[in-house]
Amino acid sequence: MKYRNPDCLGNFNFDNIAYYARKRFIEGYSTIELMLQTESNRRRQEIALVAMMDIDDTTVKNLHLSCQYKEQCKVTTCREIIKEMIEDNLKND
Repeated sequence: MKYRNPDCLGNFNFDNIAYYARKRFIEGYSTIELMLQTESNRRRQEIALVAMMDIDDTTVKNLHLSCQYKEQCKVTTCREIIKEMIEDNLKND
């Protein structure tokens, strides 16, 4: 089932993001390896969201993101959803 955050203006597929988070943090793929495995710009955006999980919340809040929705969206919303999905995924393993 495709999880959507109704407040996500980018309409990101959080199931894909959770998939890439698993690849990155559980299976040990690097961000570059994941980026090279897809030609889709949308998937690269999802992988980039995962890559930001390595950065602490304070630093992320201070970044000047180039996301087209940055004026309307809290930057930490995606991070919090991804963290919850990773935790749920690990509990189910």
